[in-house]
Amino acid sequence: MSPAAAASAAVVPPDFTALVERVGPAVVNVTTSGMRDPASDAVGQGPGDPLREYFRRFRPPRQQEVPTRGIGSGFVIDAQGYVLTNAHVVAGADQVTVLLPGSKREYKAKVIGLDRQSDVALLKVEAANLPVVTLGDSDKLKAGEWVAAIGSPFGFANTITAGIVSAKERSLPDEIYVPFIQSDVAVNPGNSGGPLLNTRGEVVGINSQIYSPTGGYLGVSFAIPISVAMDVAQQLRTEGHVTRGRLGVGIQEMSSQLAQSFKLTDARGALVTLVDRGGPADKAGLASGDVILRFDGKDVAEAADLPRLVARTKPGSVVDVEVWRDAAGRTLKATVGAVPLPPEEARRVPSGNASTRQGSGSLGLAVRELPQAGRRALGIDYGLLVEGVSGVNADAPLQRGDVVVAVNNQSFKSLDEFKRQVAKVAPGETIALLVRRGEASAFVPLRVGKE
Repeated sequence: MSPAAAASAAVVPPDFTALVERVGPAVVNVTTSGMRDPASDAVGQGPGDPLREYFRRFRPPRQQEVPTRGIGSGFVIDAQGYVLTNAHVVAGADQVTVLLPGSKREYKAKVIGLDRQSDVALLKVEAANLPVVTLGDSDKLKAGEWVAAIGSPFGFANTITAGIVSAKERSLPDEIYVPFIQSDVAVNPGNSGGPLLNTRGEVVGINSQIYSPTGGYLGVSFAIPISVAMDVAQQLRTEGHVTRGRLGVGIQEMSSQLAQSFKLTDARGALVTLVDRGGPADKAGLASGDVILRFDGKDVAEAADLPRLVARTKPGSVVDVEVWRDAAGRTLKATVGAVPLPPEEARRVPSGNASTRQGSGSLGLAVRELPQAGRRALGIDYGLLVEGVSGVNADAPLQRGDVVVAVNNQSFKSLDEFKRQVAKVAPGETIALLVRRGEASAFVPLRVGKE
């Protein structure tokens, strides 16, 4: 064969027919339904928005909720009925339905757990002997390889599209934990949650999002590596939430100009811009201006590498952190902390003994002890989980899932101690509760009423 003929043969796309026949039966349609408050779309209604409380108090009366429907894809990873999909496909849904297009079997699905940070959700249907996909090794995937996507774009079941891997370990804005696989496989609404497959028919990723100013496919799509997705799925299956390591630093990319000023031979590593006071990095001796070159024996080639390496490390682990400081290298020992759970995840932490749920009558506050798993996730010694607010403080900016950690800046170590601290304040006076909501902390004033 001549070189020209060999080059021509090399670019012939593979035949995906056998792949579709083998994998297609394990790819499912995911449909969701629920009710939505139209007022939730108003300005100032996003989580953390400073206007949220204003709108909650002063917006017009609540409008009638309207029904919503959504579509997506997923795939069966266990013959006993476990299905992987995207978190954004099922988030907020009241009902989730899984359809196996090949057999026309339809099942009501339970959301075992979802992780918004990685956009992975684990579903469970009550069925047995389901067709199952074969999982591949996303770490071995290379740029230039042929890949295919199977899903339900616009509801058209078992649609296959193909392309090549454009790049690996892509960093996207606000997506610090996922090293995305970029490809030019056509992905459209309804494809989300479906598998990205190599030519052997192995799942190497979950199709998650596209890059487009118009909302339509323009040749750039992104998938979550299956190694990341399966780690998340295992934690959701066993714990109901995902635990990630935390170092407690702010970082930026190292440029060639900065490298020269720090007397580094090349632009690599993560430049520390701030250190959380009292956090794991602070306790380990890291300082602003350090350049982190290696974490737990792994190179930090660029700043985006560090959050992923830290997140994969089990909280409580003691690791070596190699830094560049004052034109010399040194190694520090750090005990990795835990990223606090988002409020919706903290609410899913098992409650333990229901008898611990009690109220503080003078505050109108229903609370219970935060279980040990929740304390570890938030990095606190003790706290009380808010379950409701009524009475004199019904309009207080507290919500179910908030965690109270101090009264008038004084911590407490038991529910009884919390009650004693509240009892010291006379009716009609105001106390300040220090409250954790995810990674944020704030003092919330409450008026003390009569028991």
